[in-house]
Amino acid sequence: MVPRQRRLVSFEAEDGFLINGLLVSGEFESEKDLYEAPIVLVVHGVLGHFLARGTPRVLPNALVDHGFSSFSINTRMAFTGQIFGGGIFDESALDIEAAVDVLAEEGFKNIIVLGWSLGANISVYYAVRGAHKNVKGLILEGCSSSLPASNKKRLDKWQSIPSYDHIYEIAKKVLKPDPMTTENDRVFIIYRAWGSNFSPAEAEMFTYRTWWFMRSPEAHNAKTNEIISKVKLPILFIHGEHDDVVGHEEPEELMAILKKSGNKKSELVFIPGAKHDCMENPHATLEVLNGWLSGFDRSTGKRKSV
Repeated sequence: MVPRQRRLVSFEAEDGFLINGLLVSGEFESEKDLYEAPIVLVVHGVLGHFLARGTPRVLPNALVDHGFSSFSINTRMAFTGQIFGGGIFDESALDIEAAVDVLAEEGFKNIIVLGWSLGANISVYYAVRGAHKNVKGLILEGCSSSLPASNKKRLDKWQSIPSYDHIYEIAKKVLKPDPMTTENDRVFIIYRAWGSNFSPAEAEMFTYRTWWFMRSPEAHNAKTNEIISKVKLPILFIHGEHDDVVGHEEPEELMAILKKSGNKKSELVFIPGAKHDCMENPHATLEVLNGWLSGFDRSTGKRKSV
């Protein structure tokens, strides 16, 4: 009998970035059962696992109660990454790659990458770059069809200060000659980013480099609707019925793109009574996840049915 465990794991990405992850595994009859059962690699949104409420924090323990292990990582996008300049969207795929390598080296054969909010877009980019052979599927929760388009739409709606277009013009000047290598970066605040007044709760903060690679018109890898057609893995979208951050039309758009590209292994489920965080309705969310994860053949890692 293999007992339950909760273990903190520290490891480095290819470029030396230090990552902390929490491995939560259930009780299994044998090590073979442990390593063949699906394990969910959980990738957080903007805040990171240890600050966010809902899915990033509570899902691992809920999954283990249903017989599924999980590995929650804090990527370079967590917390102050977008404020202090370390949270470059394109580079964050290295963090998922490193976490998958850790799990594969540990012996896990069927890895499912679950990205929540921003983490969903990062997870798609990771898969497009080329997923490890042990990665058998993606779960995308609250996934935006395009982070740049979503940001522009929201800033235009609230008439932000500065405007989306103004930020873009300033960023082009600040980040010369090359946004990836320039050392001429600085922090800026967007007022009225989430509402009509100037309260801190309705503002956003980035550096120009982090905004450039995640929100600008040049953030090509964050335009999920332009790259997701390359993903051939099974994909489950879960989306809060009352999501007030990402509209219903966004995962529906991504689903249509996948279907057109020939990926018939994609599914979309709306979670009743939930907003941007599906774990606001844990019973319905876990029922969907349990059913989908149980649909993998543990000996082959393939979906038994769609």
